[in-house]
Amino acid sequence: MQIRRCSIVMFEPRAELSLDLTLLLSGDAGLATTMQWYALAAHLDAPVAVSSEDVLLIGQIEPDRWISADMLAVDRDRLLRLVAHGLLTSDAPENADQLARDERIRVTNWWPLAALSHRMGRWSGVNSAQEMREGKLVTAHDLHARFGPPPPSVAPPDAAAIQLPGLADEARDEQLASRATCRNFDRKRALPLDALSQVMKRTLKAHAAVRPGEDMEFLKKNIPSGGGLHPLETYVISLDVDGLHAGVYHYHPLEHALRPLPHAEGDLRQSVLGYLAGQDWFADAPLHIIQVARFPRSFWKYRKHPKAYRAVLLDAGHLSQQWMLSATELGLAAYVTAAINEIDVEALLGLDGIESSPVMMCGLGWRANNQATSEFDPLARIWQR
Repeated sequence: MQIRRCSIVMFEPRAELSLDLTLLLSGDAGLATTMQWYALAAHLDAPVAVSSEDVLLIGQIEPDRWISADMLAVDRDRLLRLVAHGLLTSDAPENADQLARDERIRVTNWWPLAALSHRMGRWSGVNSAQEMREGKLVTAHDLHARFGPPPPSVAPPDAAAIQLPGLADEARDEQLASRATCRNFDRKRALPLDALSQVMKRTLKAHAAVRPGEDMEFLKKNIPSGGGLHPLETYVISLDVDGLHAGVYHYHPLEHALRPLPHAEGDLRQSVLGYLAGQDWFADAPLHIIQVARFPRSFWKYRKHPKAYRAVLLDAGHLSQQWMLSATELGLAAYVTAAINEIDVEALLGLDGIESSPVMMCGLGWRANNQATSEFDPLARIWQR
């Protein structure tokens, strides 16, 4: 059997508490601290507990050179355990899936720290809204009671201020002031297909394509993108859009067209609530989009680059603002959130979480007449006093 180390792995020592009856009976607190090593690999979904001896063994095996397992003077069961966990890969048929996942990490050209940050930051089955409510961390007063005051909203240097000219507000200023994340969607009111098309045209549509070679294409959109690469792919979940069946779709930015995708039967709105990590104040929107990062598109140019992953997330930020402003201009309500269960969305769309993974969800619809959930509208542009 030939083996090599997986392409990206790092180790973290953690202090873990456990109940010690001996300490408890002696009148102590009864809690003992032990140190546990964990291996974090870019192709695995969760950390793997390892021993300090495992750390030393893995550190002796190169990631880019195959060697015979017989060359290592170690217990074979221990070696096979590390192979089964995916920390070592082998050419054995039973290890083919782990080997293929690790190979995708290699060819995608991830910068190691970004790969681990992305991989270990993905959620599955998390209900963030419930956790906030149970932890009493919903309002600003809740946060203050738990964590104390936040850092200052502005940290100016100790220097004299130079006042900039004051200018009269224009229509653009009013539009910007009216942009507010919606947390109260009208569940009974369908979204017109024309309105959806207009927002997507201004936010997601490619208005031109440049083809410098036979197999090269660069898109011109209304938002900037790192290297002009536009690695974000758009998927649509329609719940209540006039002229569009409820379902899951892929959006083509050049064709300005939707293509239906297969999805499991069941309550799609309830599934959306799960993808949104329990954020029920967003789930009532009639239309949701998922922005999926196709990392090879960006990493084709920025190979193993320490800024490449950051540029992808900046792309998501550019898109977010354009989405919100385009909706506001049409009198629609919108939201953007990064608090999503990425692993569950990957299962819906058939993504591997390595080459392609969701980075945020956005929604569109009409604002409800009543404010059941508070919204940040300090200028009173939405909820008139």
